[in-house]
This record gives sequence, C-alpha cells and structure tokens, in this order.
Amino acid sequence: MLRDTIFHPVDEIRGTRSRHLEGIKFVFGLTGSTAIYRAIDVMRELIRRGAEIYVVMSQKATELIGPKLIEWATGSKVYTDFGGETGHVALSVEGNSLTVIPATADIVSKIATGICDNPVSLLATMFLGINKPIIIVPAMHEGLWRSPPIVKAIEYLESLGVTIVSPDIAGGRARIAGVEDIVTAIEAVTLRGKDLKGLRILVTAGPTREKLDSIRFLTNPSSGRMGVAIAREAYFRGADVTLVHGPLTVSRPYYVRSIYVETAEDMLKAVIDEVRSRSYDAIILAGAPSDFRFKTVYRGKLSSDVDELTVVLERTPKIIDRLREVYKGLVIGFAAEFAEGDIGRLEELAKRKLFERGFDYIVANDVSRQDIGFVSEYNEVLIIGRNGLRIHIEKSLKDVIARRILDMVRDELRNRG
Repeated sequence: MLRDTIFHPVDEIRGTRSRHLEGIKFVFGLTGSTAIYRAIDVMRELIRRGAEIYVVMSQKATELIGPKLIEWATGSKVYTDFGGETGHVALSVEGNSLTVIPATADIVSKIATGICDNPVSLLATMFLGINKPIIIVPAMHEGLWRSPPIVKAIEYLESLGVTIVSPDIAGGRARIAGVEDIVTAIEAVTLRGKDLKGLRILVTAGPTREKLDSIRFLTNPSSGRMGVAIAREAYFRGADVTLVHGPLTVSRPYYVRSIYVETAEDMLKAVIDEVRSRSYDAIILAGAPSDFRFKTVYRGKLSSDVDELTVVLERTPKIIDRLREVYKGLVIGFAAEFAEGDIGRLEELAKRKLFERGFDYIVANDVSRQDIGFVSEYNEVLIIGRNGLRIHIEKSLKDVIARRILDMVRDELRNRG
C-alpha cells in the first residue's frame, strides 16, 4: 500500500467533480522549475475526478516548494530520495502512469539517456523498462526548447512512446501547457493509450456570428467546449486532428491544427475545402453554426435612435447536406434539442434528424436544462446510430463524453476495416 486509509483533508475534494477516475493511481515526478505551481493544480483536478496521486520530487524541486505542502495537497507520502528503499519499484508497479511536470531541459536529457541520479529520472527509467505510460510536460526557455540536443532528446522519447505535452511558445518562453490540456493528456494516455494513431479526424466547434451591421451580430450561447474537448482527446490519443471553430469562450488547443471561421457559410466552406484537399477518416460536427442569418447586412452602425427595426432572416446552408455531396466517410452530428426533460422526446427528435440528414451517428442533448449544455462543463447526451446503437450517457464532464464519442469512432472505423 502506498497510502494508509486514515482520512486526509484532500478526501474532502476527491470525486467532487466526477468519479470516473476512481481506482486510478497517477504518479507525478516534480522537478526544479518555477512552473512547479502548475503541478499542484493538475494533481488536485485529477483528485476532484476521483484519482489517487503519488509524488516524487527532485532535490531542486524541493528548493522551490516544500514536500509537506505537496503532501498536504495530495494526501500521499512524497518521495524525495529512495535511498536503499524500493519505493521506485512499488510506484512503478502500482502506478498507472507517470507524469513528469514541470520537465526541465535537464530532466528531459536524463530520461532520454537513462541517467538515474535523482528519484524522478530513476522512476522514469523504471516506467520505460516496464512499458507503462509516461507523460512529459516541459517548461523551459524557448532557446532550450529549440536547442538541437533537446529536440533530439524529445524526438527519441516520443519514439519510445512517451507523450510530450508541448509548451505554448510565447514571449521567448516555452510556457507550460494549461491545466485542461495536461489533464486531458494524462487521462487520454493512461486510459486509452494511442488507440487513434494513424487516423485523421476533423472536428467543428463553437458558434458562428451572422452580422446585422458592422458591429452587431446574431449568435448563440455555444462555448465550443464540447468540440475542443473532442479535439484535445483525439490529439493525445494519437490522431491527426483539424479543428474548424468559430469564436470560442474556452481556450483553443494551440497544438492542434486550427481554422478560425466567423459565419456559418465560412464554417461550411472550411469543412468542404478540407475534405477536398485532405483525406479524413471521420468528421465530428460538434459546432453550433447559426441556422439563420440576416438577409440584409448593413454597412457601418445602424442608428439606435429608431423606435422599431424590422429585419428579415434567411436560412443558412446545412453543413451535412453539402458535406455528403463530397464525403462518404463517417460523420457524427450533434443535435441541441428542446425536449423539456423528456428523454423519449429527445430520442424521437434525434432519430428524425439522424435519418433525414446524412449522419451515421447523432449526439443529442436537451438544451432546456440549465445544468448542462452550452456554457456548462457538463452534459448529458443520447447517442443514436443508423446501425441501431443507442447509448445514454448520464450527466458527465464533457471531457468524459468526448472520450466515449471517440471510443465509438474508433470501434466503428475498426468494424469498417
């Protein structure tokens, strides 16, 4: 046992956001970078999802943040020196994966060359030896990140199956990835591995804006969170991902190939252009393009002095209708329906859309509910397939729903051969 059963204050937050990681043991290796604070946020987010966390710290890491604070934050013993003990063996056997965060240039080089002069590099070498998942989250100056020896070390580690959560290059620094990106990488690699490697997937996300004049527009409350969650999950599971998105209110995954669009017509054009220029195994239409646009768009700013203004709306083209003219592969659609809590009604509406349009599967949710959907981190969906599949995913984090959708995509593509 790596931890006794005595209650710890961290148990007050365990599973408060989700319980889908219950029984999963994540091992973390912390090294000496000022970005070490990010590790605490990541570990506690995983705990909120039900996980157990175990930590190893290098000497330089302990100089930046005390082991007692990390122990308080995670509820587990912190290893700073294995000495003659076999803690590295126990951790590698019981741990489901190892995440090295923040990964300095020094630790990256040591793991790549098998130098075991600190507990983190020793543990990483052990995980490599028994072929368990390793996630490395670099944080260093841009010059180091682009240095040929570090580039070579990163490429070698990737060839061994190590997942690298690339930093965001900004202001001369290779800035450590965000919490959501790191958590997705850890979960995806630990729970699914690289099961989507070799697949190319296009995902749409977010709303569109249909202009009335130069500053006013028609839109909807979509945040783009669902589509972004799918794109992130697919990327870390090994897929080649393109994200076509409108104005997002969540962070865009900087490591995913992205195309920004403004209007529903723009989103349609981007999707069609992609399909014509590249070969895709699956297309997931999680975006929420506007169904209507103004028939007349005014230049400049309409005066606010008028007491009444009459405008005419016209229907925008449906992406799926035009898509099916040029693409015969797997298409998953989304349907935001006003079902007023009636699951039978939601299923009826979803089936109608599934068979009237050219979708292979449709993911429907009830937008009449205030606790899920557009701006929420949670959703509850009903997945209906032309093949008779019916899956009801009860209220879950959108990250979890994204994983289930991609599981379905994987299985369907395998069945198609």
